[in-house]
Amino acid sequence: MDNSTIKEQFNQYLQIEKNVSPYTLKYYNQDLDDLNLFLQQENISKYSDVDDRVVRFFLTYLYQKKLSRKSVARKISSLRTFFKYLEREEIITGNPFLAISLPKAEQTLPHFLYQEELNEIFKLSDLTSPLGQRNQALLELMYATGIRVSECANLSLDSIDFSLATILVMGKGRKERYIPFGSFAETALQQYIRDGRKQLADKNPEETRALFLNANGRPITTRGIRYVLQRIVSDAAINVHIHPHALRHTFATHMLNEGADLRSVQELLGHDHLSSTQIYTHITKDRLKDVYMKAHPRAKTKE
Repeated sequence: MDNSTIKEQFNQYLQIEKNVSPYTLKYYNQDLDDLNLFLQQENISKYSDVDDRVVRFFLTYLYQKKLSRKSVARKISSLRTFFKYLEREEIITGNPFLAISLPKAEQTLPHFLYQEELNEIFKLSDLTSPLGQRNQALLELMYATGIRVSECANLSLDSIDFSLATILVMGKGRKERYIPFGSFAETALQQYIRDGRKQLADKNPEETRALFLNANGRPITTRGIRYVLQRIVSDAAINVHIHPHALRHTFATHMLNEGADLRSVQELLGHDHLSSTQIYTHITKDRLKDVYMKAHPRAKTKE
């Protein structure tokens, strides 16, 4: 069996048995293509010829490309899964990537927005225009629910239940979860669906149930959402770099700072492991100062 056939069958395994998203599938293929290019340069034609020594050389090759530790760790994890699949299919007799430990990722806290910055952003949308109504609904919903940008792009009109004030989200691994939203998001969504979305939909001859539409009336893409957020921050003239996940980080941080328990936030975010949620347990400087001023006997103002 040649390598291209193996790759095709591995893709079927990921889609059917592992239920990976198209986004995850893309990265698995990129990582496998990197390995195949390296093996080609080393004149290695069979996966069965890949041993611990070859894997170490491959790691050196990755670091020479100036990849971050996070990227290298992801590639090792992907290829570990690939070789586990090869072992299961009896194409190889052992997994050489099992002996390689994952590089420790840089300890960076997720970037989030302060309430003052959010207030500036929420003031910007022109609610008399279809795109302004869409942008406001997009911002309010992403902050209200903490959903991923890919989950937001995949929402349909049928995903929203206004009677219960919840949305049904299809997360990673095709796992569904219900997330509540508040009055600000509800108001923004109602106005957008009632007015702005109808105007945008009229520009597209093909009917679509997608919730968020672009200027041409077609379903907005993840790239489109990133562009919208970048434009909003640029117009706000605030000194902060925002990306789609910043609203997700902000949602989690504000929930925990206001007393939400970690397990509930984990469920709302759709994290499989609690460790993924624990990174949000850091406290903002404002929150820390507030706690100090209220609790320390010598911090209080003299009367």
